[in-house]
Amino acid sequence: MATNPKILFVCDNGRNAGEMISRVANSPELVVASNPLRALAMLAHERFDGVYVSAEHLQQVFQLGKLLQNEQILEGMPDGVVLLDCDNTIVWSNTRLCEWSHRDSVAGMNFYGILGSPEIMGPDFCPFHTALATGQSTSSTLRSGEGRYFQIHAAPLREVGAPPRHLVVTIHDVTHEIQQQQKLAAIHQAGMELADLTPDELLQMAVNDRIELLKSNILHFTRDLLHFDVVEIRLLDLKTNRLEPLLAVGMEPEAAARTLFAQPQNNGVTGFVAATGKSYLCEDTTEDPLYLEGSRGAKSSLTVPLVLHDEVIGTFNVESPEPRAFNEGDLQFLEIFGRDVAVALNTLELLAAEKVSAAAESVEAIHSAVALPVDEILNDAVNVMERYIGHEPEVVERLQRILRNARDIKQVIQKVGQRMAPAQAHPQAMQQEERELLHDKKILVVDEAEDVRTAAHGLLERYGCTVETARDGAEALCMVRMNLEGDYDVILSDIALPDMDGYDFMLKLKEVMDPVPLVLMTGFGYDPKHVIVKARQAGLKTVLYKPFRLDKLLSAVETIIRSNPIKETCEG
Repeated sequence: MATNPKILFVCDNGRNAGEMISRVANSPELVVASNPLRALAMLAHERFDGVYVSAEHLQQVFQLGKLLQNEQILEGMPDGVVLLDCDNTIVWSNTRLCEWSHRDSVAGMNFYGILGSPEIMGPDFCPFHTALATGQSTSSTLRSGEGRYFQIHAAPLREVGAPPRHLVVTIHDVTHEIQQQQKLAAIHQAGMELADLTPDELLQMAVNDRIELLKSNILHFTRDLLHFDVVEIRLLDLKTNRLEPLLAVGMEPEAAARTLFAQPQNNGVTGFVAATGKSYLCEDTTEDPLYLEGSRGAKSSLTVPLVLHDEVIGTFNVESPEPRAFNEGDLQFLEIFGRDVAVALNTLELLAAEKVSAAAESVEAIHSAVALPVDEILNDAVNVMERYIGHEPEVVERLQRILRNARDIKQVIQKVGQRMAPAQAHPQAMQQEERELLHDKKILVVDEAEDVRTAAHGLLERYGCTVETARDGAEALCMVRMNLEGDYDVILSDIALPDMDGYDFMLKLKEVMDPVPLVLMTGFGYDPKHVIVKARQAGLKTVLYKPFRLDKLLSAVETIIRSNPIKETCEG
């Protein structure tokens, strides 16, 4: 028995459709869609024998046809593409979204529903509503219940004479990228926690206890975070060039005890990495001439250098029984974790190997390494702050906070460094006799030579001074003008700065402070501009000759402090 044909009419109302029916034989079944997009949704669910499109919708149908005429291309895209109506119902979709939602078809279903009502992580927390309301494209990130992440981009389809009611949405699976970011953040946090103990806790721990704590933490994070079961860490003895074993888990005893040197030949992958400072990915141990057996049955390995201040201090090696078990991502993660391990090793003085002299040098090195970089932060901050004074109070307030924090950094590191070292390892220099006159005094050292600025930090700060440095007169004057914590007690300056001589510097200082607590430094030699003579005539009290001896330096500083009894009395 023949059935009446079923025709889909795309027109604004049924009256126009009725007029057409009267002209068609066999009384076909009529289904009306008010617009082409609604018709597309119907076509996805029902079978029709024909489609009639009224003249007013022809242009829109043409545009929709252009969108979907390359459907084969859309099907082959790695991203999902869907057409949504204003109720977030899927009108059309390529197969990618079907695969992600484990369905044969998603047409007619709620977009969020097929993804398991995912969490919207922003930045737009109502992306579809925003796109329809504003007529502008918008983006956001979704996290599904399965732990997958999708980046969505919604673009409204414009309709003639009416607000948009449909969206074209692309969905990009960003699970791998976000998981990589999360892993990087976890690795960074793990690195911070490697030696996360308070100074009081460290003070009560013997060096061996600290070593065991660090080894335990390294092993824990390597297994649980990086998922590596075979681990070997060696430290480089700079005197002998030997790579001394620190930690070996899963390695053959003979391999763990093997004597290795930081040399590119005849010392395996570990020796090559230590000698060159380059990471090494061994994809197949049976084909790699550098590889020396470490773990029984290992088929691949990954080795990275432990680097501290651009110097190789050891190696970090992991191995797997599977060939090509490691990739570039694993290499990146291990390099990042290796940097944190190197810092932790240095912080806990493992490199000192309980030698008092090495431990003493370590405490000094921690402070000297940070002193001049922090000075540069101070110099940059005060220069920027001076430009914003009177214009941007919020910027000035932030810069003031940077200055306060930067000035605290050096002292905090120095105090923590002293506590973390074994008591017997504190530098003898830190146990100098007390010179109460120097305690808590602020000293500004102005010299182009980095070794002079570094020496001033090392010599004066052990007596309780706070030392800051500048490279030229302009920087120094800015430091003086922007010093919010009171004037400097003493200013030590070379007589020949890059931008002015010591006499001109003294005159400029007089414009912003009185008295001027200045000590000019000079080498033994001819002074063609007679800077010292002119400065003495202008009131200079003290000259210091370079290279200065410690007793002469202290004497010059104390002379200036004593010459300013008013400030000294106020502070007392």
